Amino acid sequence: MDDKDYRKDTKSPDTSDNHTEEKEEDSYEKVCYMCRRPEGKTGPMISMPGGMNLCHDCMQKAFDSVTKGGMDFSKLSNMPYMNIRDLDLTPPVAEIPKKQKLKKKSQEQPCLTMKDIPAPHVIKEKLDEYIVGQEKAKKVVSVAVYNHYKRAFLGLSSETRQSGSGEEDIVIEKSNILMLGPTGCGKTYLVKTLAKLLDVPLAIADATSLTEAGYIGDDIESVVSKLLAAAGNDVERAERGIIFIDEIDKIAKKKQTNTRDVSGESVQQELLKLLEGSTVEVPVGSNQKNAMTPMATVNTDNILFICGGAFPDLDEIIKERLKKKASIGFGSVLKDAFDNEPDILNYVTNEDLRAFGMIPEFLGRLPVTVSLQGLTEDMMIRILREPKNAITKQYEKLLAMDEVRLVFEEDALRWIAREAIKRGTGARALRAILEEFMLDIMYEIPKDSNIGSVVVTRPYLEKNGGPLVQMRG
Repeated sequence: MDDKDYRKDTKSPDTSDNHTEEKEEDSYEKVCYMCRRPEGKTGPMISMPGGMNLCHDCMQKAFDSVTKGGMDFSKLSNMPYMNIRDLDLTPPVAEIPKKQKLKKKSQEQPCLTMKDIPAPHVIKEKLDEYIVGQEKAKKVVSVAVYNHYKRAFLGLSSETRQSGSGEEDIVIEKSNILMLGPTGCGKTYLVKTLAKLLDVPLAIADATSLTEAGYIGDDIESVVSKLLAAAGNDVERAERGIIFIDEIDKIAKKKQTNTRDVSGESVQQELLKLLEGSTVEVPVGSNQKNAMTPMATVNTDNILFICGGAFPDLDEIIKERLKKKASIGFGSVLKDAFDNEPDILNYVTNEDLRAFGMIPEFLGRLPVTVSLQGLTEDMMIRILREPKNAITKQYEKLLAMDEVRLVFEEDALRWIAREAIKRGTGARALRAILEEFMLDIMYEIPKDSNIGSVVVTRPYLEKNGGPLVQMRG
């Protein structure tokens, strides 16, 4: 078969079916099978049999790993397709339809203006709808996010704006936050609620799985890779994001010095450059580094870090330090004056955190320290009723789907709050108690369609009676 016949066979016939297929191909953008990046970011794809598409980076890495000598695809001119059956690297006559419209949409970025930046009181008002109490913590987080929006605005404007004078622009530094509070006081819930209300990418990581490089566990770069995934693999958007590292107290320096501390002090030392600002390489579309995964370079200078932890037994360290200052005389402080102090974490200093096991270099990169209050009985009752996503409202909605009205008496809510305080797990105990007592109600109500309303009373919670059930009509 000569070249003319071969070209004639390779051309697709001009039929209506092929036109519809081309229109369908034009409406979608190709995605790399390995790194999952669209064609708008990688350039023309290499089409494989079976509908697989590979970008040039992944294909180059595959050949480098097999041949070790490598084949530079960038030197090959106009190589959009590749057929394994004949391994003919000559480009076919048919051209790839260009997807200019989709590329333009991917390149467009929303223009951030000062009018779009929410004020601190606006952010706090939104947080008040979901979180009860913790006024100081909500103010600190609102101001930090507001300033972070300003840094993002300055970053966007500096790319398109040139300073008229020769003076350098003022660079606004970030202020990382350290949140302290007992378990169940709302540290993680505060940040999760913030993630729903903001437009900047926000990632929540856990410090319990972080280990030193070379050991089993997550590396430090996995924290940034979660933010990159939350930003849709957009590096510029991820560099203006927020990272919340939960359970930060679990990487405290261990008391035992005879074993290697791979998940304690060493993790704090590796986090130093990340908190201060450095350039790290993270895998795109995966949490593991290998030869087939493309890497992206992320600068953490403008990423706001919020660290939170319960810090158990820190109150004992604070009390011991305060007792040393007790003096003799009428103006002296009694040694047991702070034994029943509910907000003992408000007296925390860097000296107490260093005694707990945090290194001073790590604390120096978290200049803002805020402590969350322990939940009282009144706050527990408000948590049961006031927030938009209150636990009692969730059960009311579940029974409303069965056309049954659920009512909680005031004495019943107070009994639940007191029982939750006894368990010592904060707001998490509220759901555990309600799950226990609502089990029989949720099981018996669907049996009778004539039930119209159910009232949860205190005698029912004390197991001295049952709930008040009213029939329809």
